[in-house]
Amino acid sequence: MPMSRRALAAAAVTALVLPLSACGSSDGGGGATADASGKVEGDITFETWNLRANFKDYFEGLIADFEKKYPGTHVKWIDQPAEGYADKISADAAGGTLPDVVNVSPDLAAPLAKSGLALDLDKAAAKYRSEYLPGAWAGHQVPGMTGTYAFPWYLNTGPLFYNKTLFAQAGLDAAKPPRTYDELFADALQLAHKSGGKVATLANVPTIEDFGRYGSSLMNKAGTGFAFNDAKGIELLTKYKELYDAKALDPQVLTATPESTGKKFLTGAVAMNPGSALDLDHFKKQAPSLYKNIGITDQITSTGHVNMYVMGLMVNSRTKRAPAAVTFAHYVTDAEHQMSFAKKVAIFPSTAGSLDDPYFTKEDGTDETRVRVAAAKSLKNAVNYTPVLFSEQMKTALRNEVAKALQGKQSPKEALDNAVKACDLLLQQQG
Repeated sequence: MPMSRRALAAAAVTALVLPLSACGSSDGGGGATADASGKVEGDITFETWNLRANFKDYFEGLIADFEKKYPGTHVKWIDQPAEGYADKISADAAGGTLPDVVNVSPDLAAPLAKSGLALDLDKAAAKYRSEYLPGAWAGHQVPGMTGTYAFPWYLNTGPLFYNKTLFAQAGLDAAKPPRTYDELFADALQLAHKSGGKVATLANVPTIEDFGRYGSSLMNKAGTGFAFNDAKGIELLTKYKELYDAKALDPQVLTATPESTGKKFLTGAVAMNPGSALDLDHFKKQAPSLYKNIGITDQITSTGHVNMYVMGLMVNSRTKRAPAAVTFAHYVTDAEHQMSFAKKVAIFPSTAGSLDDPYFTKEDGTDETRVRVAAAKSLKNAVNYTPVLFSEQMKTALRNEVAKALQGKQSPKEALDNAVKACDLLLQQQG
């Protein structure tokens, strides 16, 4: 039974950044480059992140096929539980026991790259780069460093649901939902006005991804500090303040959770909300009238690129079997194997051309396919807006300052200046 896209990708969203101090001494920030040329042979270790329970047969079959294709190789598969995964990698890095091929999200790869433990694939595997979507390949690049430090594996994104009935009641064209932030702000104010403040458009405060999709720089080019307090960032938060004052944001927006925002959308108190095929199935059972009037559109963006979450496979730069490790990491993430994995679980391949497959382009009337096609379409030119150095603590710092701005306790500029200051301090502590 396919596992939900949300469940599989949860780790990409909630992963904690590794403390750099745990990764051993730096050798020049990725300067170590193992020689990946030569014969593919020998024993390597492959570590995944909470995948054995649901995909044991898939990975055992994939490994067996690899060993058959490359006689003389042996892959030892290690699967770690989701809880404590970052700590486990940190301990292995410090102790010199990091596996040859490691399942990482960008924020886990970044400190390893800075400490010289992640192989630079722009040097060691440049011949494979064109096989992947540009945005996916760039997902494991680190600000302030040159190079790419993991093969992109599976991708995730989420479409946006909207209530066509609420749009129509507000005098908006339900067939033309907002696609840019300017359109969103205009529609949200109209929805709030026409409903007398009873219908909010959103139940979420802006996140770092919103600042990215709006066009903020997020970080300086050197990767040494954050920059979402630039003119674009201040403009975005100022607009959200206007929505908050006009009741175009849900009154409980400052304490919202994914579950609470889902309930708001279910009851018609909120007009737009991100979701998945699982949500559609829930609406079909719990709110059939809503289900019949749900529209699906892309994430809001003013840059032309939606946000993606990306998982990757990193190669240990100190592996003694570089040819085998690089070849295996590529094998797992090539178009054929990503496609086969995507048909077992609702995720998306990062390989160029794969999203043109009928599996991702043709609907069959089911909710799962309806969402899959909508999401796949937006992924072709998506980017990972979440800075690889942006930790959970930083997300909390930003959210706290945004809340103060929405409540009028400080100006949008003051809020973002304070958030950047707090995040820069946390960034320095990582180093």
